[in-house]
Amino acid sequence: MPASDGLENLCACPECDLLQRKVALAPGQVARCRRCGAQLYHASRDSLDRTLAFALAAFILFAVANLFPVLALSLQGKHTEATLFGAVLELQKQGMGMLAGLVLFTAIVVPAMELSGLLYVLLPLKLDKQLPGQAAVFRLIHVLRPWGMIEVLMLGILVSLVKLWHMANVQPGWSLWLFGAFIFVMAATVASLDSEDIWTRLGRSHPPALRPNSPARYLTCHGCGLLTYASADKPPQHCPRCGCLLHVRKPNSIGRCWSLLTAALILYIPANVLPVMSTSSIIGAQVDTIMSGVVYLWVSGSWPLALLVFFASVMVPLLKLMALTLLLVTVQTRSRWRPLDRTRLYRLTEKVGRWSMVDIFVVTMLVALVDVRPLAAVQAGPGAIAFGAVVVLTMIAAMSFDPRLIWDSLQDNVHTR
Repeated sequence: MPASDGLENLCACPECDLLQRKVALAPGQVARCRRCGAQLYHASRDSLDRTLAFALAAFILFAVANLFPVLALSLQGKHTEATLFGAVLELQKQGMGMLAGLVLFTAIVVPAMELSGLLYVLLPLKLDKQLPGQAAVFRLIHVLRPWGMIEVLMLGILVSLVKLWHMANVQPGWSLWLFGAFIFVMAATVASLDSEDIWTRLGRSHPPALRPNSPARYLTCHGCGLLTYASADKPPQHCPRCGCLLHVRKPNSIGRCWSLLTAALILYIPANVLPVMSTSSIIGAQVDTIMSGVVYLWVSGSWPLALLVFFASVMVPLLKLMALTLLLVTVQTRSRWRPLDRTRLYRLTEKVGRWSMVDIFVVTMLVALVDVRPLAAVQAGPGAIAFGAVVVLTMIAAMSFDPRLIWDSLQDNVHTR
């Protein structure tokens, strides 16, 4: 790569580390890596105005949705309603503090922080002003994004409706429709956000190009994706744009990933063997595991939902464990086997893992709704805690893995100078 090229005209793929020149894009177009196909950047029309408008709408929808019941249940003259926050409190009352904290974080705290952060960054920029800490807030938004799971919550609510349909009168509340609208508006917010444009407006410039025969090397910031460089004779430096500590590769990626993967594998067994919830009623008690819940959906005629829950709650965690194990073993043995396919496998593994949370949200809604004592009540079981831990551990393991290690065994990594 010629040294005369300024870094503002270059980018490095976040998944294979290939150094490439940027090209101008028309609004709506996406630039992808020519080697592995990963998305590099995209262009949006009127990014600031459109993103700000969508973020304001999403913020209002989310705030109002948390004020109304998601579902209402009537059984033999007794009536209960469940708000999202009320469901979290009910889990806490049952002694399931860890589970309550997980639901609170993924369904309430993260979406609220992401939207508040976007407004904190975008609104002052629209007014041609800047506030302290905007760069750190914008970086945090990208870190939090995978942990916001309102769309997974909606699937959990749908499964809860099917489970309760035959035993009680269940009515959707205003919150259900508001959350449905929120999902589409939030997707539009993310699609219209042009991160490079926002960073430019924040006044963060690229470092100059390297001088010929410089001992420094190009590096890609893990926090904001900025292509920069670090001198070989200096200690680790911070990104000039977002402040992250710069690394050639994610520190101790393989060791951390193995540790998280081992813990998830150990917990996967009790997550599928122990009950995720127990139901008590005037006619007896019933204990449900993840698989028994799938069987119930199947025999009740809701086989599409049964297949969906089976895939999300049973197969996805197992396949993630197998996929990450394969990636770690091939990276440690410096295998050159099908690097493109392994990169795609990593990409898929990172994207689908969050959908395993559907069973946690089903338990949450049933615990909050089915509280019509002495007729019926639902109690969360220890299997739910183990399963929630598996989901979290596998997600963090996938985030800890550095896919660029897949390509390091190939001796054509042009990213190194």
